[in-house]
Amino acid sequence: MGLTLTEKILSRAAGKQVSPGDVTEISVDLAAFHDLTGHHVVEVMENIGVVKVWDLDKFVMAFDHLAPPPNERAAEIQVNLRKFAKSINVRNFHDVGDGILHQLLLEKYALPGQVVMAADSHTTTVGAVGAFAQGMGASDMAAILITGKTWLMVPEPFLIRLINEPSLGVYGKDVALHVLSVFKAEGLNGKSVEFQVEKPKAFPMDYRATVSNMGVEFGADAAIFIPDEETINYLSKSRGVNVKPINPDPNARYIDEYTIELNKLEPLVAAPHSVDNVKAVSEVEGTEVDYVFIGSCTNGRLSDLEVAAKILKNGRVKARCVAIPASRDLFMKALNAGYVETLTKAGCVVTYGTCGPCLGGHFGVIGPGETAVSTGSRNFKGRMGSPEGKVYLANAATAAATALEGKLTDPRKYLQP
Repeated sequence: MGLTLTEKILSRAAGKQVSPGDVTEISVDLAAFHDLTGHHVVEVMENIGVVKVWDLDKFVMAFDHLAPPPNERAAEIQVNLRKFAKSINVRNFHDVGDGILHQLLLEKYALPGQVVMAADSHTTTVGAVGAFAQGMGASDMAAILITGKTWLMVPEPFLIRLINEPSLGVYGKDVALHVLSVFKAEGLNGKSVEFQVEKPKAFPMDYRATVSNMGVEFGADAAIFIPDEETINYLSKSRGVNVKPINPDPNARYIDEYTIELNKLEPLVAAPHSVDNVKAVSEVEGTEVDYVFIGSCTNGRLSDLEVAAKILKNGRVKARCVAIPASRDLFMKALNAGYVETLTKAGCVVTYGTCGPCLGGHFGVIGPGETAVSTGSRNFKGRMGSPEGKVYLANAATAAATALEGKLTDPRKYLQP
């Protein structure tokens, strides 16, 4: 019997062939943490008296969650982590403003076939390029940094096929929300979800990153896109890296399969207060909205800013709007393309390189009784500020159309050719 992509990656990392259900030790190719989790990891290392990283070329740290620091405690944490970075000569250190960790891993580090572990649940994002990526807690992460190894139970491989091409107004966010509508939050727990794209050019890397990012929301241990021509072109054009794809065998066995017909999807939202409370935007259209956030490691990429600018060039926002490209590089590309100017003229507050509003950290949290539309990953009570507020999750086009009209709006009328 042939091997799935998950089995191939983990078998290489384990140094032996592994199967679903096996508990095995594996070598890690890339490890990372950010400011919010990093200080806990370093505390664990300090408590056991071993402050080191097994291979500095394979370690990345970034300040993104509370960056720039909005309070004294956040600043203190970053001061201490800078001292840690200097003490062991961390090479891949991204200070305030460089970008969100998951975006930086995608832009600069992760490769197909790698095992990537980081101290954040949305590490699954880099599954977009064909990596097996998981979030880890502080103790596990400390052990990984010291030894370069970890253990896990090999998850069951689950195949999702994406066929045809997305219909108007449909993006990666809508695919993730569709999966959540079918399998529910945590519904794919214990599974490594492998996505196979029928028409690679019709589902670009930005879309894939959104789906992989939200893999953790539907409970997947990993959310991996099987590498194809889109993967090869992305890595070649954006990073100058030439890779040989690793693919599942033709006779690989999956625990189950599911097919999504992209041409039959429509723009979706996750209504309060759960990621799997999924509705068509047409069902909630007209709901008054106070605040719109376009950004995060889920949807702060260039194509998101592009479609937001396309819609918001039609006037000024009626709901206050914050737009945050996920990295400095993306901000510069958006600036050069004119998107930043368009968004600013439309009345948006534009900054870059921070998670900020997504976790209710800073740069715009919601107050009691307010309703927000966010392109982020979660809409639980209190996620973006007051627990008395409401958060809808949506793609960037829906978010921009909503900001423009001050109420939940189907974006397709602004996207007609």
